[in-house]
Amino acid sequence: MTDHITIRKAPGKWSVRSGGAILGETTGALELLEGDKDPVIYFPRTDIAMAFLDRTDKVTHCPGKGDAAHFSIVNKSSVTENAVWSYEDPIPPVAEIKEYLAFYPIDSVKVEQL
Repeated sequence: MTDHITIRKAPGKWSVRSGGAILGETTGALELLEGDKDPVIYFPRTDIAMAFLDRTDKVTHCPGKGDAAHFSIVNKSSVTENAVWSYEDPIPPVAEIKEYLAFYPIDSVKVEQL
């Protein structure tokens, strides 16, 4: 199931912003490629301002990665529900994404390479 998933170090420096706030910047991002889907950038939790994130009850399951916990982004101007996910106990073939966060590609969230 995971033979179509590739994880590699994302080159350069990456940033994530929401509602005018910088949630994090990192040179330690991972890029996950899965089949013909768009690449997903995963940020180390240590490089994200976790004070902006509130864990929700939402959990999704991916056969190739495991169960994903979700978080909402909360800042002064807005709450973006379930905009972030994390595989806190991924299946062994993708264990390197443990303790990393990914952000849904929505208008209020900007993930970009600096």
